[in-house]
Amino acid sequence: MAQLFFMHNYLIRNISIVNEGKIITSDLLLKDGRIEKIATGITPDFAVTEINGEGRYLLPGAIDDQVHFREPGLTHKATIYTEAKAAVAGGVTSFMEMPNTLPPVFTQDLLEDKYAIGARSSLANYSFYMGTSNDNADEALRTNEKKKDVCGIKIFMGASTGNLLVDNYLTLDRLFRDSEVLIATHCEDEKIIRQNLENIKKEGRPLVAADHPRIRNEEACFESSLTAIQFAKKYNSRLHVFHLSTEKEMQLFSNFLPLKDKRITSEVCVHHLHFTSDDYATLGNRIKCNPAIKAPNNRDALWKALLDDRLDLIATDHAPHTLEEKGDIYEKAHAGLPLVQHSLSLMLHYVKEGKISLEKVVEKMSHAVATCFRIAERGFIREGYWGDLVIVDMNKPWRAGKENILYKCGWSPLEGFEFPATVTHTFVNGHLVYGNGGFDESQWGQRLKFEPDK
Repeated sequence: MAQLFFMHNYLIRNISIVNEGKIITSDLLLKDGRIEKIATGITPDFAVTEINGEGRYLLPGAIDDQVHFREPGLTHKATIYTEAKAAVAGGVTSFMEMPNTLPPVFTQDLLEDKYAIGARSSLANYSFYMGTSNDNADEALRTNEKKKDVCGIKIFMGASTGNLLVDNYLTLDRLFRDSEVLIATHCEDEKIIRQNLENIKKEGRPLVAADHPRIRNEEACFESSLTAIQFAKKYNSRLHVFHLSTEKEMQLFSNFLPLKDKRITSEVCVHHLHFTSDDYATLGNRIKCNPAIKAPNNRDALWKALLDDRLDLIATDHAPHTLEEKGDIYEKAHAGLPLVQHSLSLMLHYVKEGKISLEKVVEKMSHAVATCFRIAERGFIREGYWGDLVIVDMNKPWRAGKENILYKCGWSPLEGFEFPATVTHTFVNGHLVYGNGGFDESQWGQRLKFEPDK
């Protein structure tokens, strides 16, 4: 692992700390990359840079468990460097990235190649999923040897690029039976999708973005999620279901157990909490994504399940494409939205709206992700933990526009949206990587470490 050089220690004074269901006003001392002390009236006996936190909030950095940063092979859309930079500007201090790059991550060597890219170019902390196909089970299961170093294996149970669709039930059975690491799934039933597409084409007109939720409908999501859960229950596998998007799927998840004891966990993405099918009229292919953004009743059900803890955490599925790729006719337009710079700000909008509390946002974007994936020493504001922290001014609005979008693709479905709160500072491993609009790129992020089941 690359050596870390901690050039500054920081004392954040008189700030409102949001952590583990409470908000307290205190000082916080960062030393050698970690949280040294949380108390009032701290007087350090070594040199520090002081930050006045009065009137602002200190949050644990958001952890996004599902992003597509496109490197290697698709770097005209994005790179690990560009998207991690956008992430830290938005208060996301750690990410877990998907295997559908070119080439797909079907071998352990290709997986380690991505970690090498992260080590030399990511301003945020990072982890990468091992990819699966119908015929790489042996190689995918070698991830068992890396329990402390890899976030999990990813199974696309719906269409994806390359050979990433896993629809062979014998392969699925083996992966769920033998994986000792977390299995993360994209759940959409490919047969239902194909049948829906065929039926809609019989209407004899060009397809448009508004057809997307009819093609990738509620039934396709529910049946695939149900299949994944049945496999997980059969073998007591550790299953995490990505980007749930339907009211019907909510009956598959419970809030009976505390998160640390759940074997099957769930995720919702910010775009499914924000947009509905009504927005295709104005945004068209710009909000085409898989699973599809659906009718308003689904969004309402997702919010209810998030607040009552059937949905365990919030992510983005950040998936950048160029405007040219998004601007093609519906059937050729690429699916996916760039979101990682704006996810925390969007949730802070809903705090201001009274839809969710600030403490709950921190729980779902930081604490719960760390608990769900058993991330070591991150996700909470605790003495001894790594200093992954975000300072937020809840009374400083800003508007998303071309001039401040940092994604390599250069656009956002949230352009023109006015956010009521601003991320003013982001610390990664105690390093002030982003402050008041500027970056200090003198230190890269670290590879995330995990604490496997005992």
